[in-house]
Amino acid sequence: MGINQQGPLAGKVAVVTGASRGIGEGVAIRLAMDGAKVVIAARSVKDGDHFLPGTIVDVANRINAAGGSAIAVQADLSKTEDRERLIQETEKTFGSVDILVNNAAVTYFIPVADFPQRKYDTMLEVQVFAAFHLAQMVLPGMKEKGAGAILNISSHAALHPDPTLSSSRRGGTVYGMCKAALERFTTGLAAEVYEDNIAVNVISPGVVATPGVLHHNLINDSNKDSVTPVEDMAEACLKLCSVTAKEITGGIHYCDQVMDKYQLKGIELV
Repeated sequence: MGINQQGPLAGKVAVVTGASRGIGEGVAIRLAMDGAKVVIAARSVKDGDHFLPGTIVDVANRINAAGGSAIAVQADLSKTEDRERLIQETEKTFGSVDILVNNAAVTYFIPVADFPQRKYDTMLEVQVFAAFHLAQMVLPGMKEKGAGAILNISSHAALHPDPTLSSSRRGGTVYGMCKAALERFTTGLAAEVYEDNIAVNVISPGVVATPGVLHHNLINDSNKDSVTPVEDMAEACLKLCSVTAKEITGGIHYCDQVMDKYQLKGIELV
């Protein structure tokens, strides 16, 4: 299956943050395959901008070469002006946003006792407030259209840890705080905009073998047999980006459960 410009999302405009690699890249491509015009947002524009491989230009070029429609917009989501410019450039190029996927994350695994405030502030800004601010900016257009979808990417780190397990003591407290806050923001916003027919959901992928996950050594003997393919995560996200509020909203979803409930199957990404 390639790009279907007349697909179910034809005419829809999607913004995906943190889309230079990993989950964001997969979700952006899958939305484009169903016809959406996609804005690829992250900091990495050229090779070397990040220590991990992948750039927003690479992803946009991949979509366009396959017959889709995408642009790359560099955005440091810790900066107000970059967030505002992201939405401004999206509206200038494609029109108002129909789908917002908040996937961007900056993560430091450091114990609370040693956690620097600068890194703490950056994590909260990128993972929580950026999602909040971007939602604020796209909501007027969605309300005017009477439809829209906002999907926030969470993590099992939002679940309360077992203090007796050594794996719970590897410095993930602030990361878990950010994801828990993102989930509560999701359910609250969903209630606020239900009558506007704007679906707001959150999805937790489990462990996906992305460059970032591999860098942080998050795959080990205990979870290596339950790693979620990027293609499955992309398919589950597509489902939650394609619904109305009356169908699915205010949910804290898990990728494997979405795949099972709706009998979905990950497909090859173009």
